[in-house]
Amino acid sequence: MPEQHYLTPPQPRTERLPPWFKVKAHTGERYLKIRQLTKDLNLHTVCEEARCPNIWECWNAGTATFMILGEICTRSCGFCAVKLGQPGPLDLEEPAHVAEAVFKLGLGHAVITSVNRDELENGGAEIFAETIAKIRERSPQCGVEVLIPDFLGKQIPLDIVLEKRPDILAHNIETVPSLYRLVRPQAQYRRSLDVLVRAKQAGLRTKTGLMLGIGETIPEVETVMADLVKIGCDILTLGQYLQPTAKHLPIARFVPPEEFLDLKKRGEAMGLGHVESGPLVRSSYHAEQQVGELETANRNPLEVVK
Repeated sequence: MPEQHYLTPPQPRTERLPPWFKVKAHTGERYLKIRQLTKDLNLHTVCEEARCPNIWECWNAGTATFMILGEICTRSCGFCAVKLGQPGPLDLEEPAHVAEAVFKLGLGHAVITSVNRDELENGGAEIFAETIAKIRERSPQCGVEVLIPDFLGKQIPLDIVLEKRPDILAHNIETVPSLYRLVRPQAQYRRSLDVLVRAKQAGLRTKTGLMLGIGETIPEVETVMADLVKIGCDILTLGQYLQPTAKHLPIARFVPPEEFLDLKKRGEAMGLGHVESGPLVRSSYHAEQQVGELETANRNPLEVVK
């Protein structure tokens, strides 16, 4: 076994969450509005499908991350609560329904993600492109962020999305290379990096995310951050992995808030434009504020620590 270099030692598996995971469930007016709206328009949200712990905060703030291409995924990632199976046919009305929801919620920044649809020639890229277009038709002042699959590394589906020029092109690395076969068995680290490279070459702002507490070491996280700096990635999110069911990968340890803060400082000192880092952080958590923080960082660049 290689030596493990944690800032804090691994903790034994426990069913009790640390005190910093106290989340108050509150079904306020906006929460109920989003819930009813997604039901009426037959939409899915990653907030529900992935059992996000921030659903109460985000929905009560009037924000949600829409999940297109259905609710059945073709990949068996070890961390994800989204259902695995054979997906049904695409809903060609989905882009218009998402745009309707964005308009009715009065969103200033919309986040669109999806399941993997590896059985399709272009992985559902056309639906992503049409969703971007429909949102801009209905809500021209709304920023559009898409969190896309890797499309199996294919050029054509990625180009279909890039041609619509979303305000943020996100694709999650999810974990360190040594854990890919366990965490993302149908994905490849270098392939995911290449998605971000090609988006950056197209002149788009790019974003990615990693889960912590799934078995990685701090030096491995720093190596990933260095890779992201090399390819010019703009935004990185770091959050705590939470085991959605007993069938999913166990939590290796709970990463304390001060360690997340330390990694944020390290990443931004290395050259990342903005690092959103904390136990409850997820890809779309405070997404609109992340863009603002990035713009501030670009106006006031940090001195890189040697």
